[in-house]
Amino acid sequence: MGEDVGVRTFSREDRARYREKVRRCLDVFAEMLRESRFDVDRPMTGLEIELNLVDEASNPAMRNADVLAAISDPSFQTELGQFNVEINVPPRRLTGTGTADFEETVRASLNAAEVKARTIGAHMVMIGILPTLRPEHLTAETLSANPRYKLLNEQIFAARGEDLPIAISGVERLAVTADTITPEAACTSTQFHLQVSPAQVADYWNAAQAVAGIQVAVGANSPLFFGRELWRETRIPLFQQATDTRSEEIKAQGVRPRVWFGERWITSVFDLFEENVRYFPALLPVCDPEDPTQALAAGEVPNLAELRLHNGTIYRWNRPVYDVSRGRPHLRVENRVLPAGPTVLDTIANGAFYFGLVRALAESDRPLWSQMSFSAAEENFTSCARHGHRRAGVLARSRLPARHRAGAAPVAADGASRPGPVGARPGRTRPTARHHRAALHDRPQRGELAGGDAAPVGVGRPPGPAGGAARGGPPLRGSHAQQPPGARVADPLRRAYSRGRTHGDGSSRSRL
Repeated sequence: MGEDVGVRTFSREDRARYREKVRRCLDVFAEMLRESRFDVDRPMTGLEIELNLVDEASNPAMRNADVLAAISDPSFQTELGQFNVEINVPPRRLTGTGTADFEETVRASLNAAEVKARTIGAHMVMIGILPTLRPEHLTAETLSANPRYKLLNEQIFAARGEDLPIAISGVERLAVTADTITPEAACTSTQFHLQVSPAQVADYWNAAQAVAGIQVAVGANSPLFFGRELWRETRIPLFQQATDTRSEEIKAQGVRPRVWFGERWITSVFDLFEENVRYFPALLPVCDPEDPTQALAAGEVPNLAELRLHNGTIYRWNRPVYDVSRGRPHLRVENRVLPAGPTVLDTIANGAFYFGLVRALAESDRPLWSQMSFSAAEENFTSCARHGHRRAGVLARSRLPARHRAGAAPVAADGASRPGPVGARPGRTRPTARHHRAALHDRPQRGELAGGDAAPVGVGRPPGPAGGAARGGPPLRGSHAQQPPGARVADPLRRAYSRGRTHGDGSSRSRL
C-alpha cells in the first residue's frame, strides 16, 4: 500500500518534481547494479500474512486498532480495512529446518495474538476472502485510521474520475459499484519474500511467473464474495478491479492496469523497475529530502525512497523489492499470488512448494520460460484462478522437457532438497549497463506450451464435460484440527465456505 504518508494534497509541481526524482533514483539504481553493491552473502526468505478479524457471530470486526493495541507486538501491523491486520514473520535462511522454524514461529505468534484479541471480543481468520462480508461492511468508514489509506483512496478515484464497477462472472455473477477502494480490503493474501542477487532476480522472477497458475490452482480457497460463488480464487479478479485507476475509455486504449501480471520475460531486475517508471504515473508523489546521486557518490547506501514508494503502488503478482537492511541494500522477489490460510500448515506447505519449485526452475540449464510464451503463463494464471486445481491438473507432460514431465510437485521437491539456502547459487544472467535496458520480445518459440480455450494453456485438461467451472476437490494438506486458535474458522464461516465447495454429485466438502 506504499509507505506511511500524511494527509495532504498534491500540486502539479509536486508531480513534476516526483517524476524527475524517481527517474534519478532509477539511474542510481542502474549504477548500483553495475557496481554490484548488494548483499548476496546470506540470502533470506520472509513471510507476510494478512488476516481477517471477526466477532462472535463471525461477522467482520472493525477493531484493528483495538486488536493491535491489545496484541502489542510490532510484528503485527495495520492494513487497509479496519477488519484487517498483517503479521510480518522475521526473515530467515531457508535451509535445514527452515520451513519447520517458520511454522513454529507463525503458529506461536498467532496463538498468542488470538488470546489477546479475544479479550476485546475479536478473533483472527485466515482466508482469501471472508465469506461473511456484505456490501455494508465495505464503505468509507471501513478504512483504517492511518491517513495513507484515505489519501490512496482519494488519489485512485481522482485518477479514475468516476465510481468503480466490480463485475465478476463465474459459477454465479456479481455486478456492484463501489465509491471507495474498500473492496480491496476483502482480499487477504500470503506473501513470500525471497532475497536473491541481482544476477538471479530475472531467473527467479521468470520462474515465479511461469508457475503462478499452478500456485493459485493448488492454493485457492476464496470462491465466495458478497454471498456469491464466483471463481475458485475470486480474490484475483476482485483485487484487479478494486484498485483499477482506468476508466472504460482508458482501458480501451490499452493502458496497463496497476494490478499487473506483466507482459514479457525479463533479462534483468532493472526491466521491472524501468517499466514501473515508464508506464505508471505517480499515485502518491511524495519526495524525500535525500539526493540519491549525492548519497551514492559519498559512498552511502541510498534509500531510493521515491522508487520504493512508486513500486509499492504497482501491484504486480510477483513484485521486485529494493530494500536496505542493516546498512546494506538487497533485492527480493515478493510473491503475492496466494490467499491467506486456510491453516498454518497449508501456508507453510504452499511456501515450501513455491520456494522449491522456483529454485529448481531458476537453476535449470534450459529454463521453462525459454519454451513457453509469456502470454501462455498469463492465460494459465487467469484460467487456474477461475477454475482451480481441477482445471490445472499437471503441466502437459508431452510438451515439457523430460526432467519436468513428472509434474510440478517432484520438481519442487528437487529444488527444496538441494544443498544450501534458497537464493544462494549464482544466477545465469550477469547484468551490464546494456543488459539493464535490453528488451526480451514475447514471441512463440519452438516447443511453446499451448492449449485450448477451455483449459489453461500448457496444462492437462480435466476429465468430464467441456466448459463450466470445475467444482470441489480434495482437502488441502492441512486440517481444521491442526489449526491454532489464532487461525480458527467459526461455524457460520465453515457453512458459508462449504456452500462454495459443492461437487457435481451434489455432495459438499469443506476444505477448512
